[in-house]
Amino acid sequence: MIAAAKSRGLHGIAITDHDTCRAVDYCLHKGFMREDGQPVDGFLIVPGVEVSTADGHLLCIGATLPNRKRVPAPYVAEEIRAQGGIPIPAHPFDRWRAGIRSEVMDQMALEVVEVFNAAASRKSYNQQARTYAKARSLRMMAGSDAHHPSAIGICWTSLELETLSLAHVLQKLPKATQIEEHYLPFFEGIKKRFGNWFRIFNTPAPK
Repeated sequence: MIAAAKSRGLHGIAITDHDTCRAVDYCLHKGFMREDGQPVDGFLIVPGVEVSTADGHLLCIGATLPNRKRVPAPYVAEEIRAQGGIPIPAHPFDRWRAGIRSEVMDQMALEVVEVFNAAASRKSYNQQARTYAKARSLRMMAGSDAHHPSAIGICWTSLELETLSLAHVLQKLPKATQIEEHYLPFFEGIKKRFGNWFRIFNTPAPK
């Protein structure tokens, strides 16, 4: 994933696996990322997790959390903030992929919303997210939602940073962003759909 991101000109990626931060631990152990939030060889890995809250999927960007599966989204959002991260609803309104609904987001102190998800079930869901963000004057983010290296960099969020670091990413993300929007190619979409389906049959690895 790191090699693919670099080859496509990205300066960093956020790791947001579903309900686990084990990949963050792995990257720290392997030296792909640093505890102090500085890049490694000019590439920054932002820690995070995608929480399957009771209300839908919520991204935690810039921090790690213990398993908070099925906890109400407003509570998880506050815990993310307490850990120094940024809560961002992932593919909101997408009813086929556990998008958080507007009535729940209305209860949350948000700064950023994902308004473009490259793997959205329908383009109208992205448009609904954009309309919601504009109505609340929230900043907008795009995500490739890449589950495979071949999907890295399909779309992205750009930030103007003084220096490449986790601290500056967290400072700039809620303020000013520029997003590049492209949907997953047909075969990438099929691959992701199959991956989502078979994920429900996965069992945790023995400890």
